[in-house]
Amino acid sequence: MYVVPLSTAPAAELRPLEPWHAEEFLAHIDRARPNTDPWIAWASYSTDLESARATLQSYADKQAQDTGRIYGIWLDGTLVGGVMFVHFDTRLGNCEIGVWTEKAGEGHGLVTAAVRHLAEYALVERGMQRVEWLNSAQNTRSRAVAERLGMRLDGVLRSYYPHNGVRHDKEVWSLLADEWPPSAPRR
Repeated sequence: MYVVPLSTAPAAELRPLEPWHAEEFLAHIDRARPNTDPWIAWASYSTDLESARATLQSYADKQAQDTGRIYGIWLDGTLVGGVMFVHFDTRLGNCEIGVWTEKAGEGHGLVTAAVRHLAEYALVERGMQRVEWLNSAQNTRSRAVAERLGMRLDGVLRSYYPHNGVRHDKEVWSLLADEWPPSAPRR
């Protein structure tokens, strides 16, 4: 096991999330559902211990195949959010980073710091060419993370997906290897 300290807050850490974390992950997802559910159905995949374990196992399987990974963000010993490589394609040199958080994880810069670690790993250590970020156009907090990291808006897929009875536009952001590290964060 390894721990990456997140310097944005004392006692904030980035750690791998693994199937044996299922109980803690489920309790966290139950707290995070109000923050996540307005934008994506991801939290609805883990509604009981068995489905939480299956979600984490699917990422353990992706990690073993080098096609994805999932990490938790702990603040003062409590799981408050996470980041993941939704897709990790070394053949094409492209990956997608996704995030989520509960209310207790907001406002500390934890998600931005964690995404910065994943981008650094993908672009520098693994030699990926492109990091992607996808979000509902209505999710201003998610958009703000992309902007802080210096990502560029590639475009908007209009009326791309239905969720909770609403059609969402999906923004597609990217960061290329030659743009890392960003010269100055965007505000």
